[in-house]
Amino acid sequence: MSGLTHLDDTGAARMVDVGGKAVTARMAVAGGRIGMTAQALAAIREGSAKKGDVLATARIAGIMAAKRTAELIPLCHPLPISSVTIDLALDADGVAVTASVSTTGQTGVEMEALTAASVALLTIYDMAKALDRGMRIDGVRLLEKRGGKSGDWRAP
Repeated sequence: MSGLTHLDDTGAARMVDVGGKAVTARMAVAGGRIGMTAQALAAIREGSAKKGDVLATARIAGIMAAKRTAELIPLCHPLPISSVTIDLALDADGVAVTASVSTTGQTGVEMEALTAASVALLTIYDMAKALDRGMRIDGVRLLEKRGGKSGDWRAP
């Protein structure tokens, strides 16, 4: 009908059949950022936020999110994830999050990396919202992907 992979000939939603695709090593990196007040950032840096260790909790939340992506995103395949890494970097006015996800399978892990980065950022917001309700999450995007039929790609 439309040439879209998640629609059948009648326009109904469907999960793409990846059964005929080659099993290859695949990796994706996604990132984003949360900006905040100096007070909120200082509390995160010092580990004095009332809810506890914001960065450790965000890291665990991102890892858990990557593993549950197929439960959150309709038509997304459940994948045997080999590894998830969540890097958190504090800068002058916020925290940058980078999520890296790897698997060996028949489809890529872009959605897992994007979900991991997003949930890590949302966790930072949740844990620090008492200090700054005006925090802003932005720039969430795919930064890199490797493997699969379409090959490697890196954000410009």
